[in-house]
Amino acid sequence: MTRLTLEQVSATFTEKFLLSGQLGKASSQYIPGGYSRNSLTFGPHAIFVESGDGQYINTVEGHRLLDFHNNFSCSITGHNHPRIREALEELVPKGFSFGNPMSHECELAQILCERIEAVEKVIFSCSASESCLSAIRIARANTGRNKIAKFEGGYHGIGDEFMMSLHPIIAPGMMFPGPETNPIPVANTAGIPKHTQENVVVLPQNDLDSCERILRANASDTAGLIMELQTGAGGVVVLEQEFVQGIREITQELGILMIIDETVTLRADYHGMQGLYGVTPDLVVLGKAIGGGMPIGAVAGRARYFEMGDQGMVYHSGTHHGHPIATIAGIACLEVMDEQAYARLNAYGKRIKDELTQWASDTDHPFFIYGVGSHLGYEITGAGHAPRSCRDILQYSNEDHMQIFAFEMANRGVFPMYRGQITLSEPMVDADIDMFIKTTKDIVTEIFA
Repeated sequence: MTRLTLEQVSATFTEKFLLSGQLGKASSQYIPGGYSRNSLTFGPHAIFVESGDGQYINTVEGHRLLDFHNNFSCSITGHNHPRIREALEELVPKGFSFGNPMSHECELAQILCERIEAVEKVIFSCSASESCLSAIRIARANTGRNKIAKFEGGYHGIGDEFMMSLHPIIAPGMMFPGPETNPIPVANTAGIPKHTQENVVVLPQNDLDSCERILRANASDTAGLIMELQTGAGGVVVLEQEFVQGIREITQELGILMIIDETVTLRADYHGMQGLYGVTPDLVVLGKAIGGGMPIGAVAGRARYFEMGDQGMVYHSGTHHGHPIATIAGIACLEVMDEQAYARLNAYGKRIKDELTQWASDTDHPFFIYGVGSHLGYEITGAGHAPRSCRDILQYSNEDHMQIFAFEMANRGVFPMYRGQITLSEPMVDADIDMFIKTTKDIVTEIFA
């Protein structure tokens, strides 16, 4: 058996997805980087898609890939789902862009209120990024305070406050600045004003004592704390249930609004991941799956926090907010994703974790796959355990091995997220799970041959 090398798999990837590379280069003449989402780059370039159906994407080169990426977890019903397509075909002949509301907006809001305990009122936007901005505006308006708290590695869209301490930027391979127990806010992009950095309190993951100390020190001017229960863009880190419950108690005592960002983690359970944890926040941010693949976001939560909006004191508007195409697609998506569909997907996720964890233990390979529900993280790491913080990922994960794994997965017909994650979709069947497990075993074995 020949050991896989980064040079070898990169060359295969470049050859297999040659047209994608050419399209990216041509597009860069008009679009910086070749496309409008930096996160689409998969190694040297993005893989351009021609179409998608069910659990598959079809690339411009004609390759059919089993999609374990699903647009960064958004496409929980896979691609071109018939129920969503039917809903859109019903709407489009009627028109789809008015300076007036349509009834679909209220229907989708009602579904969310009925599913998620913390949700009593909902305001839609075009993305979760916008809804995160609205959430902190609502928190500041209701508390009269300025600062926002977030966790290292937590991603909440492209707003200035949220682009703090997402990824290490000092140099490749280096850690976040500041000690683990007292992180220092650092901007992850140029163009962030200095006063923004001063208004962001950064917290360590799964360290309740340090979080309590930092929050108490900043309590008098901290409006809200925003958090993912399982992080995404910053690397998959599952916040421990006891830790989250402790954070809820501290924020309640200090009058800091707790904002749970369920943009990704709504796929963990029919009632959201907060339902699994038994934690009720003040505000909730939603996106991705609630639009059935169309652009959408929502800020939701307890009715009392929206009273200032009812009174006209907190402004929220946008040309396409509550857009009928997004809301009618979202209704169809959530109707497909009933409790039985969630149970089935989560059972597939558990099977992947259980079988690969047992195999890695039996073969003594440093491969870990972990996470909640149908969004899982994987690491090829020397830590000896799944990461408890984003710093764990940086310290212990083998970057070369992770790149080899991602490239070779695509080379062999499976498309994961480049950053060490997979998500499942409703159309998947036993054979798809079999393929992922077998391909993973084969590639990891060949990495260590």
